[in-house]
Amino acid sequence: MSRSVLDMSMSLDGYIADPNDFLGGDDGERLHKWADSDRHPGPVAQFQDEWNGAGAILAGRRTAELMDHWGGSHGGLPIFVPSHRPPGPAARWGYPLVTYVNDGIESAMAQAKAAAGERDVQIRGGAYTVQQALEAGVLDEVQIHHIPVLLGAGRRLFDVLSSEIELEIIQVLDTPEATHIRYRVRR
Repeated sequence: MSRSVLDMSMSLDGYIADPNDFLGGDDGERLHKWADSDRHPGPVAQFQDEWNGAGAILAGRRTAELMDHWGGSHGGLPIFVPSHRPPGPAARWGYPLVTYVNDGIESAMAQAKAAAGERDVQIRGGAYTVQQALEAGVLDEVQIHHIPVLLGAGRRLFDVLSSEIELEIIQVLDTPEATHIRYRVRR
């Protein structure tokens, strides 16, 4: 059965991007340097296998647009973007694997899971979208790569939640560049 998995790098103080939407500092890559497979091929290879094994991507609109919809295909995977507004021209006409879903996060996740089949749906960014998925009960697992840096400002992943959400730790992997914690969302 398909699972929905958030996989996100985050500073120790809870930020996933700086105030200008760079992913962890002015160079835009601070939060992702841990994924350099030359440093720790074992853990990074494990995560890359998970990413490559996904069947579909669910992405927040802001992230999808900042990434130019990954050129219309995230490694050949279909991309589902929950949004209350119609897509821009590139997503409408130039990217056939990008689907904008305007009837809620539940519908977007259902469509992504149907497209994924037995494989996982990877959630790619979008704090607002992640918060919606958690509150709607359609996010199954959360994998956070805690980076030992304090950004001090920016976009927080879990800034606004309307209620407490219980998580169960299912894996912890520690490397010099990051502590990787995987949680199951309790229902």
